[in-house]
Parts: sequence; structure tokens; C-alpha cells
Amino acid sequence: MPEKNLNRRHWIFAAVAASLTDLAWAQSLGGLGRIIVPFGAGGARELPARAIQQELGKELDLNWIIEAKPGAGGAIGTVAAARATPDGKTLLMAASSHFVTAAMGAKPFYDPIKDFTPVANIGNQSYILMVNANLPVKTAADFVRYAKANPGVLNYNSAGVGSSTHLAMAYFAKFAGLEMQHVPYKGTQEAVTDVTGGRGHAVIVPTAGVGVYLQETRLRVIGLSANKRTPLLPHIPTLAESGVPGFVFESWFGLLAPAGTPAPVIEKLNAAVNKVIAIKEVRERLQHLGIDSGYLNVEGFNKLFLADRELMTRIVKESGITRD
Repeated sequence: MPEKNLNRRHWIFAAVAASLTDLAWAQSLGGLGRIIVPFGAGGARELPARAIQQELGKELDLNWIIEAKPGAGGAIGTVAAARATPDGKTLLMAASSHFVTAAMGAKPFYDPIKDFTPVANIGNQSYILMVNANLPVKTAADFVRYAKANPGVLNYNSAGVGSSTHLAMAYFAKFAGLEMQHVPYKGTQEAVTDVTGGRGHAVIVPTAGVGVYLQETRLRVIGLSANKRTPLLPHIPTLAESGVPGFVFESWFGLLAPAGTPAPVIEKLNAAVNKVIAIKEVRERLQHLGIDSGYLNVEGFNKLFLADRELMTRIVKESGITRD
């Protein structure tokens, strides 16, 4: 048989197989899917899932339920997603901290790479560095000079060991060559409160919900960790602009599926998420949360996923971060 006809038959068979896979996937779901959030309801992981839930359901003709499974630093929900049937009906709402537990040397009962398949990037979030207003600094350059002139004197607060606020500030200190003490708290609010009251010197917080802190005169905003200014807070310069060139720290939010989920299903889910986050109302919801929409295909999100694993592992290692 001529090679041309063989190639034509190959593509026909591939198209038919993909259609049958889609049909089997839809039938197996039975109109119901779930997005597992491995932390408590109302937290940073749940909010972007809520932002896309309704429109994603319409796009895929499925009823997506958001299921919070908190506990063990996110391990309980993550393990539940890893062990779910790989048919596309169970997804994990993940973020950059997906890699942190393993990077700190703990054994979380799941492999953050081997047990999952990247589906879609919902968006990326940056962070804002704030200091107590009594510190004699106004810019990132001022802060770096002051910290270097007072090694080991300044401290920074975080929402807990291994949290994104811990990683962001540890990375900043390492990048700028600063010697600072880490003080972990149980949450972001407590960490910011003590910097406001002068019991802490600095803290990095996510852009989501930062508005309440910007009105506080006892805090001074130093800069944004993104590579460009955000439309949400256009008056805040990046840390690179403000005196630390080259520094960028952002975290992603995205959906992962259990390993073994068929490639056509992953592609279908990815296309649906990208279509949904392009909707004006959804995009505005995400921006209100401090999240810039992602728009990555499966290959692009997989590259981001693997690159972030390397970055998070390096930050943890170089900063000496451990669970103890």
C-alpha cells in the first residue's frame, strides 16, 4: 500500500480513537466531576477553583464539585487525588508549593511528579514586600543596603515554614545576599500584624487580599515580586525596578490529573480551561484575586511545572529550609 494512503489511514484511526476516548470519558463521568482542594475551604487554593467552576462546568457539560480535603500540610487531599481513577473526573487544585514538602526532605506518600499529569495553568500570582514604616527604607535598594549594614539584625515573618510567603522571602534574602532571621506564624494575617506593630521588620504577602494592608500607615510597601507591574496595583513598582534587578518570584495555580489519565482527555480539559479563563468575567474574578490568567497549552504547562520543581527545590536547599 502506498505510504500516502498509510499515513491517511493512520490519521483517520487516530481521530476515531480520540473521539471514542472522549465519548467514553464523558459517559464514565456521568455528568459529575470533582476538583480536590488539599487545604481548608475559603483559602488561596479554593478561590481560583471557585472562579472557574461554573463556566468550566458549562464548557464541558459537567457538574464540577469543589471538595476541600485539608490536613497534613496538604498531603491528605493530594494523596486522594493521586490515588483517584485516572479518567479525568478527579482533578487536584495545585500550586507551586506542590513540590515543597518533598523538597524539604519529608515523605508525603505521593510523588509530586510521577503521580500526576499537568492539565492546565489557571494563572500566576505575585507577592508584595512590606516593611514596618519605622525602618529607614523606602525602596528595595534601601532595604538591601540597610540589611547588609545590619547583618542578622532584621527578621522577616511568614505564614509558616514552607509556605509561599516563607519561600518568597527566603529567596529574596538569598538573591540579594542578606542575612535575616525567619519567624514563622500560623497564617499571613498574624505575620503581617506583628510587622505592623513593630515586632517584626518585613513580610512578603500574596497580591490577593493585599488591599487591606495598603491603607495601613504603619506599613511601607517596597515592591512587587513579578517581572512587570500588575493592573490590579499599577502604582506599585516591581522589586527589580525598585533596586533588585533580576529578582522575580511568582507562584502558579493549576489543575493536575492522576498519572495515567488519557492524553486526549488532558487536551480536552486544557482547551476548556483556557477557553474559560479567557472569558472577561472570569478574567476579572481572577484579577481581583491577584491572579493573572495563564493560557498555556499542555506542553507549556508541563514545562512550567517541571521548571518550578527545580526552582522550589533549589530555594529550599539553598535557604536551608526544613520541616523541623
